[in-house]
Amino acid sequence: MNIKMKKVLILLCGIMVCFSCQHTSKHLQVETDGQDSLKASLYASYAKGFRVEQREGWRLLEICDPQIESNSSSFRFALVEDGVDAEGIPADMPKIRVPIRSAICTTTLQLSGFLKLQALDIVSGVMSAKRLFSKELKQRLDDGRIVKIGKEGNFDVELIMANQPSVILVSLSKRGGFDVLAELGIPLVPYMGYQETSPLAQAEWIKIVGLLLGKEHEADSLFSVVEKNYLAARSLVASADTLQLPSVLYGKLHGDNWYAMGGESFISQICHDAGARYFMSGDERSGGVNLDFENVYSQANDVDFWIVQSKGHSAITYKSLSSEDERYMDFRPWKEHRIITCDMGNTPFNELSPMEPDTILLDFIHAFHPNILKDYQPKYYKVL
Repeated sequence: MNIKMKKVLILLCGIMVCFSCQHTSKHLQVETDGQDSLKASLYASYAKGFRVEQREGWRLLEICDPQIESNSSSFRFALVEDGVDAEGIPADMPKIRVPIRSAICTTTLQLSGFLKLQALDIVSGVMSAKRLFSKELKQRLDDGRIVKIGKEGNFDVELIMANQPSVILVSLSKRGGFDVLAELGIPLVPYMGYQETSPLAQAEWIKIVGLLLGKEHEADSLFSVVEKNYLAARSLVASADTLQLPSVLYGKLHGDNWYAMGGESFISQICHDAGARYFMSGDERSGGVNLDFENVYSQANDVDFWIVQSKGHSAITYKSLSSEDERYMDFRPWKEHRIITCDMGNTPFNELSPMEPDTILLDFIHAFHPNILKDYQPKYYKVL
């Protein structure tokens, strides 16, 4: 081991110990109201889309869109421990008995918390198996332990009722079709982690899964490790000597439009933390953005790196890109072989990436600054 690598390891260990000490006091805040009664408020350090408040004999779970400052359209649930006869719960507030017995997930990303907490036995239904990578999940689908409930607007209501889930996790970005599920009397819990723009905020949604499963301490511990690893990796970049900040392009053409992510997005933040300049860093949008090819080419044909994600099971190659559109060959990253790909069909990216921003950050650092992490083996994002 050379001297430089020893310094890197020492820095990592030191940062992790430091944040371990700081983290223990961040998650339980006790306040007193005017009548001197105690209110214990479990709050998120990074996530803006959920809040948990201790009440007498139950917990209030409030969920909202992290990108909307007003919580006027929030969703509220009463979490009541099994066997407890709680009082003071508003009549119109959905009640969820915890730990839950079973859950239906309507997106692949929602599975990440259950996988990390080793709670696949609780997952009883999914909407689609198209993007699954986990062999265990596929086996559970094959033997019937997990069922497919149908698609938006065409759910198999009888199958869902027979499944008797405690909750159904839904995504508000979907086209709709959840009205019929609401009529079944099963709590529909919006899972809004995908709307968080901070990588650590997205990962912090494992705490919601932990609360539902009665595993809040395990969830908090898992997140604490991710937080420490992420901050330690970010510090490696910040402390590097004479660091050059490469420019980065993201996305590709879908039909006539180039699909990218805005300057306030998750991908933009990861690039920044990895010591790079995202090509839309000045943009104030946080979600997906459709651009025309000429606009992208005029501002990004000469960037240092280009990130492309593959959604299918066919890996991206330089040949496959050029066959899609010959104009791609005019981009500098294509000419210099500096294209970074994420093979989403042949890695557990869809299922685990929300809970592994620390891994994604290391992947990016390795791609942008290979001298910092010489012996690192990337998991999701690799330079072609």
